[in-house]
Amino acid sequence: RFHPHTHYPPRVVTTVPTPPVFTMAATTLTLDGERTTGQDVRTQNVTACLAIANIVKSSLGPVGLDKMLVDDIGEMTITNDGATILQQLEVEHPAAKVLVELADLQDQEVGDGTTSVVIIAAELLRRANELVRNKIHPTIIMAGYRMAMKEAIRYIKSNLLIPTKETDREFLMNAAKTSMSSKIIGANSEFFANMVVDAVTAVRREDPKSGRVRFPISAINILKSHGKSSTESMLVDGFALNCTRGSQQMPQRI
Repeated sequence: RFHPHTHYPPRVVTTVPTPPVFTMAATTLTLDGERTTGQDVRTQNVTACLAIANIVKSSLGPVGLDKMLVDDIGEMTITNDGATILQQLEVEHPAAKVLVELADLQDQEVGDGTTSVVIIAAELLRRANELVRNKIHPTIIMAGYRMAMKEAIRYIKSNLLIPTKETDREFLMNAAKTSMSSKIIGANSEFFANMVVDAVTAVRREDPKSGRVRFPISAINILKSHGKSSTESMLVDGFALNCTRGSQQMPQRI
């Protein structure tokens, strides 16, 4: 019995956790689909990448053909740019999507060579698949490709790299004309090459400490205006805004 005026010593009550009990149903989980491994899936991936490369292969170079792409609502796009063509396509294959992302990354980092990088990547995959069929392990092929990449970079730096301090205007003009040769503005490459070289040299920056020269291309903005010819394009030595004036008395140039 419990007496209210009697002192009782404290008691410690501990609880022992009960281990969980898992029960498994007798049914088997089934997935709708097939699992493909080994040489079969490699062949499928290479075939999908080669199909993507064949689409843009005919648009490569100065004699390349333009592609006319029509979407579901009838919107038409005519271009020979590899990244633009691949972006308009509805690619569902996982391996083929890698080439689409590769072309987009090339366009963001360099701005040119989107078609070439897709064709080269697909050809490397095709050659690698032939080596796998000859009982060469894929890891060895990847190691060989990495060694070839390092050797190619070493050769470019030692034989093909030209310091920016040694480049004159004629060299920059030829580089710009080469990039424009396969584009729509290739017929007016002389006009646009002069404009591009002037714009790039205007944003030239040199570090006084290290002496390193940089050309921040992101500092060059392009404003698109409708209604005139492409040869009426101009380079504004300053900052331009594509907007309308609130009053006719407001200045057009400051």
